[in-house]
Amino acid sequence: MTDTTVPNTNSDTGSAKLVYILYLVGLVIGITGIIGVVLAYVNKDGAPDWLKSHYQFQIRTFWIGALYLFIGAILSVVVIGWLVLLFWMVWLIVRCIKGMKALDSQQAHPNPTGWMF
Repeated sequence: MTDTTVPNTNSDTGSAKLVYILYLVGLVIGITGIIGVVLAYVNKDGAPDWLKSHYQFQIRTFWIGALYLFIGAILSVVVIGWLVLLFWMVWLIVRCIKGMKALDSQQAHPNPTGWMF
């Protein structure tokens, strides 16, 4: 007799959801974003393939966001830098919400390597 039960992935999805939440909290308390990316790196190897896409998306979100922050900080001496920083905030919120929506449906992220939303 074979066991056809589906393994419980609530603990797996819980850590991925925690990363999304840490990124959102990072808008107010910056250090939580760093904690989030560390958690994503730690958890990505042992995760199922559909969940690996979320960790890949989260890691890319951190590094692309760091690039946007760097560019925005450099350009903040002129007005366009503040617009880049505003764009980064909206970009991060949208990416986290879309990621959590796919995670709640237990689906792989549709575009984990994309740069935009």
